[in-house]
Amino acid sequence: MTVVEQNFALSEQAQEFLSRDVHHLFIDGQRVPAASGKTLTTTTPSTGEILARFAAGGEADVDRAVLAARKAFKGPWSTWTPYERQGLLTRIAQVLDERFEELIQIEALDMGAPISRLRNSKPALMKMLAFFAGQATNISGETLMNGIPGNVATMTLKAPVGVVGGIIPWNGPLGGQFWIIGAVLASGCTTVLKPASEASLSVLRVAEILHEAGVPAGVINVVTGPGRDAGNALAAHPDVDRIAFTGSTETGRRIIEASTTNIKKLQLELGGKSADIICADADLDKAVPGAAMGVFANSGQICFAGTRVLVQRSIVDEFTTRLLDFMKTQRVGHSLDDDATMGPVISQRQLDTVLSYIDIGKNEGAELLHGGQRLGDELGNGYYVQPTVFGGVTNQMRIAREEIFGPVLSILPFDDIDEAIAIANDSDFGLGGAVWSQSLSTALRVVHGVHTGTMWVNCYGYIDPLVGFSGTKMSGYGYKGTTAHMDNYLYTKSVYMQL
Repeated sequence: MTVVEQNFALSEQAQEFLSRDVHHLFIDGQRVPAASGKTLTTTTPSTGEILARFAAGGEADVDRAVLAARKAFKGPWSTWTPYERQGLLTRIAQVLDERFEELIQIEALDMGAPISRLRNSKPALMKMLAFFAGQATNISGETLMNGIPGNVATMTLKAPVGVVGGIIPWNGPLGGQFWIIGAVLASGCTTVLKPASEASLSVLRVAEILHEAGVPAGVINVVTGPGRDAGNALAAHPDVDRIAFTGSTETGRRIIEASTTNIKKLQLELGGKSADIICADADLDKAVPGAAMGVFANSGQICFAGTRVLVQRSIVDEFTTRLLDFMKTQRVGHSLDDDATMGPVISQRQLDTVLSYIDIGKNEGAELLHGGQRLGDELGNGYYVQPTVFGGVTNQMRIAREEIFGPVLSILPFDDIDEAIAIANDSDFGLGGAVWSQSLSTALRVVHGVHTGTMWVNCYGYIDPLVGFSGTKMSGYGYKGTTAHMDNYLYTKSVYMQL
């Protein structure tokens, strides 16, 4: 009996799934082993224990999955009406609502997010499925005027592109996969998903559940395995029409290079180093917890985390005191601990990376105000790091310029709004950002001045597919949400008809 089984109650369904000897690939509606027969192991970040073994897929498995996806795209799935696809998405929402506790238990153990945080994510998932259900019946072209002599009618049609490759990061696969799955089912495309090796289990389980809920075989396929094998093969595959990727900028570059095989269109959400600007007139009762959890939510493992907290110099001392007081209210613990507000980072490698950046910050002259250590005692075997706060940071320090992807917050003082905007823009990234001010004119000045894909005013991290978000600069391109999201899964066909 594992430590997990001793201390935390799991649903029967989660226990049954996690007890499998090997978690196989999911191709053409069936669980199948990797062609090589090889497997990998995954650990639970909360304890460092081996959680499961899963198939180490490679190029041959990607070929098999793409073939199944192409066959499904050309098969009966292509005849489904918009209403039928909408009905399927509505049914999926009902099934996931019923199976949600099982799925978040698997997710918590596999990637380490606190179970309380995952429970709170349910409304967002339901909204996303409702959004894509609506999009299924909202795909339309246009009738157009033309200057062609004679009686010629012209129009455009929108059609599904075909097979979409989805490469999913480890920092939130349960919810993140539905940005792809939802659009695939709404548009009539098919997909091959490649989850991160650090957190593949919830993606595999969702694929099985969706098949049981009525998704036709071959529409959703999952190939697990190393990125250098399965991921590269999917990105370069000549019969994959589009790629949707969320992850590091470095990996994004390799996907761009691989996409040249057949000139795939890409949707890329890459790294970030977002600036969260706290003005002197900000309501600190809201700004302090908002800025803190803009970093420490998901243990800092969010692409648009506001890790550069820019604070107007006149309130730096008060903000810092309040922030350190707020940190005392946060509990770091096992991902299945209902009282934990923060969990571990994903892996030993990520823990080492975060700790190395903390050392870099101290060596660069930043003042360590809170945290900075690996947690021990009963948490000593897991990948826990204390939530860390640095003061006196300048924008030239590496901890202010490079994405750490961990619970490390840097406080950067500024004197006036022009300086704050300049500091915010002095970054290679442009994914997110925020401003806290009771002056609407100040807030809008910052919103217009900061070069980034998404801005929040007096809040942080809200995402709604009806509004969407995107990145700029080295944070990627391709909109998520609104009808612009669907454009990544559709192509436009021009039609000329001689009457």
